[in-house]
Amino acid sequence: MPQKKVTKQPQKSKTKRVAAASAQKKTKAQKQPPKKPANVFSNLRKWNISLAVLHAVQALIIVVIARDVSVPVSTEFLTLNPLATEATGQPVLVQATKSLFEVNLAYLVAVFFVMSAVAHTIMATVYRKSYETNLKLGVNKARWIEYAASASTMIVAIALLSGVYSLSLLITLFGLIAIMNLMGLVMEVHNQTTKTTNWLSYVIGCLAGILPWVVLAIYLWGAGIFGAGQVPTFVYWIYGSLFVFFNLFAINMYLQYKKVGRWADYMYGEKVYMILSLVAKSALAWQVFFGTLRP
Repeated sequence: MPQKKVTKQPQKSKTKRVAAASAQKKTKAQKQPPKKPANVFSNLRKWNISLAVLHAVQALIIVVIARDVSVPVSTEFLTLNPLATEATGQPVLVQATKSLFEVNLAYLVAVFFVMSAVAHTIMATVYRKSYETNLKLGVNKARWIEYAASASTMIVAIALLSGVYSLSLLITLFGLIAIMNLMGLVMEVHNQTTKTTNWLSYVIGCLAGILPWVVLAIYLWGAGIFGAGQVPTFVYWIYGSLFVFFNLFAINMYLQYKKVGRWADYMYGEKVYMILSLVAKSALAWQVFFGTLRP
């Protein structure tokens, strides 16, 4: 009898199915944020609550014990000089300044403390679930939004102490620091979609953030060279110390993305941000208080 020929079933389709299932599992694993121990987030919640209290208490103390000191905010505009116009027979335009309103320094200092207190409270309560999910991915949207408001308010306070009273320029300085911080948000969100770290938003943020300090340096230089009086020493201390603190935030982000030492854990960098925020705001507030708000 003729022998029956046995043919083996091709293994290609089976291999393809196994490979596809394996790739699907890998993709699913990549999309899911890495798990963190529950105690890590419990500890972080305690940090947020503690910092909310520390910021709020300092805001209250400043408002209660500070003396009333206000600085003017003005606008500049072109207008006719009637005497020069009459003398020359031609329109002569000159720059004029008009005072618009005054800003109470104690309230301004309290405002950036309150902003931080509110942000930490929200992250510890109603926004906690989203906050912790984003942290697992290496993103903290709430932090950058808060910084965009509070750090920008801080630069306005420093500018007023440096002699910058122009509303237009104050808005510009506020906007540049806001852009700097929002570039931090872009950095974290954008790099969720890249294989290697893209530093473009980081560089743009640094450029935007350095410009206000250049403007303030020119004002301080002008006051020292051309001014009749002398800028109080505490203003120079504020300028120097806060310039350092603002740069430390950028260094912290750099170390996070380079995964240097303990910064390889995003949570470590998160706590460094919290400490820097508290210390920077406290340093500015109490230097302003002892320099000009002390009763």
